[in-house]
Amino acid sequence: MNVRPRINRWTQSRRNLIFDLSIKSSLVQPHFIVSGEGIDEPISSMPGINRQSVDKLIETISNDMELGICSHMLFPVVDEHDKDSYASKASDMNMPLQIAVKELKKMYGNDIVLFTDVCLCTATDHGHCGIIHEHEIDNEMSVSELCKIALSHAEAGADYVSASDMMDGRIQAIREVLESEGFVKTGILAYSVKYASSFYGPFRDAACSAPSFGDRGSHQMDVRSGYPEAILEAVTDEGEGADIIMIKPSLTYLDVVRQVSDVVSRPVAIFNVSGEYSMVISATPDDASRKKMVREIFHSFKRAGADVIVSYHTREAVTKDWL
Repeated sequence: MNVRPRINRWTQSRRNLIFDLSIKSSLVQPHFIVSGEGIDEPISSMPGINRQSVDKLIETISNDMELGICSHMLFPVVDEHDKDSYASKASDMNMPLQIAVKELKKMYGNDIVLFTDVCLCTATDHGHCGIIHEHEIDNEMSVSELCKIALSHAEAGADYVSASDMMDGRIQAIREVLESEGFVKTGILAYSVKYASSFYGPFRDAACSAPSFGDRGSHQMDVRSGYPEAILEAVTDEGEGADIIMIKPSLTYLDVVRQVSDVVSRPVAIFNVSGEYSMVISATPDDASRKKMVREIFHSFKRAGADVIVSYHTREAVTKDWL
């Protein structure tokens, strides 16, 4: 079964995230997870965002939950000595991301919504989003590994596995694996319309995922691409079983958000990416000016058609009651 409409209605927290019309309910806070204990390391290119070990991450998310931030996206930061050409560690149940998901689900159950990043770039020694074979990214080999990662996240208890790689056919493959293993309530967030953008720099610094050679132009969308390709990608992923359609980046692609949201029947998410976040931080010297700018940005996302907003501004906006 490719399409399970109940997935987005499975828990009250999922329904609040996707169907509530308020901006606050639509927000998702991203996090970066590292190995070790007691680590709470500021990311210089993303002021206010830290790399955290599982113990510190749980403290942070516990505080977020008390504030009413119930939706979180987890990105693994893999140690260099654990990386290889096949991203083998990304699907290891003993890795910090999988451990964190288990612990958070044990603590909060259905009151929390956890998205986990499914990609190879943070765990490959070359930093690309797929398996390199004969000097090119091999689509089918990559999809096989992505399925292993997604399954491990589902086993840990993730609400949504978030395929951010842009390989062809991976949504259908992940859905088939989840179905075959009985994970009928695990959702798939598809990065359906993800551009090879210049706004990802701080994220790659935070996740240690910059490619060691070349670029990601062969699988991520060209920034010059028009609406037909964006709609093709979104509709294809929807047909393969995606439960949420992601568009990334956000600010320079609001026209694409509008076009895609008018066509698909699944909820649309938007990622307010690291470069956009850091630009706002550097352009606003005080809370008052940043409040106005962030509120304006969030309203533009809603007008364009976004149901879900993944943003590094989430915690500050909620903590300081900007919404």
